[in-house]
Amino acid sequence: MKTRLLTAAIALPILIASVILPWYFPDTVWIFVLIGVFALAAGLFEFFSLTKKLELKGDASIAYLGAAALVVAFIFDAPAKAPDLLLLTLAGFVSVLLISQTFRFQKDFSKMLTGIGVTLLGVMYIAFLGGFLIATRVGFEHVPGLSTDLLLFFLIVIFGSDSGAYFAGRAFGKHKLAPAISPGKTVEGLIGGLVAAGGFAALCTLTFFPELPYKVSVPLALVMAAIGVLGDLAESAMKRGSGAKDAATILPGHGGLLDRLDSLLFNAPILYYFARFYF
Repeated sequence: MKTRLLTAAIALPILIASVILPWYFPDTVWIFVLIGVFALAAGLFEFFSLTKKLELKGDASIAYLGAAALVVAFIFDAPAKAPDLLLLTLAGFVSVLLISQTFRFQKDFSKMLTGIGVTLLGVMYIAFLGGFLIATRVGFEHVPGLSTDLLLFFLIVIFGSDSGAYFAGRAFGKHKLAPAISPGKTVEGLIGGLVAAGGFAALCTLTFFPELPYKVSVPLALVMAAIGVLGDLAESAMKRGSGAKDAATILPGHGGLLDRLDSLLFNAPILYYFARFYF
């Protein structure tokens, strides 16, 4: 537990600083973008490390090519400014993937579909979903400070929910939530996470985000907390399938970056499209 807290004490200030610096220095938006690109690349690497254990024959090189193309599209806020470009990027990646794997597996086609499926899943799960956080960073700058407010709200709610679930689970956890998938998760932890998410959302509205009233921020936080649990369970199932406890050990006490990204990835498009429709 001490290692977990120490890692959080080092990593979180860096991440939060990358979010709030544009409040004071607008040109620093790229710090968060660079951190996001690094995290997605590391998450993709960890994903293919898991698939290697099962010999699923994913093509990491093609995956990184597709992920890079998607990240570039998100940097230019393609979901809002050029949705056709985003669809074209996806279509191009699928076409390149199918063609490249046709030649890659020409000596044995029996694992071609598995290899294609794993490669496509890795890119869509990590680069596509995670790309919406990058788009959120660059896509709302027409309203000064809005991107920063959104991301700060997002991180505070998600990490606050995770912490609430962790401590509530340790203190009160008795009823297993999904023991076949993640034996450590409990119903009490889920409730603690939801309560923490609502509380932190209210605090955000009170302190720096009055544009998001309580009647909106709290329900949004509860949805995000619930979706985050589902994202965590999905990643846990993947780890369990590959026989790994953690995706990696890059973050002492927390596992790999993919272990920290799981709840963020499922919520990234929710945050982005909520902000598009609401603001």
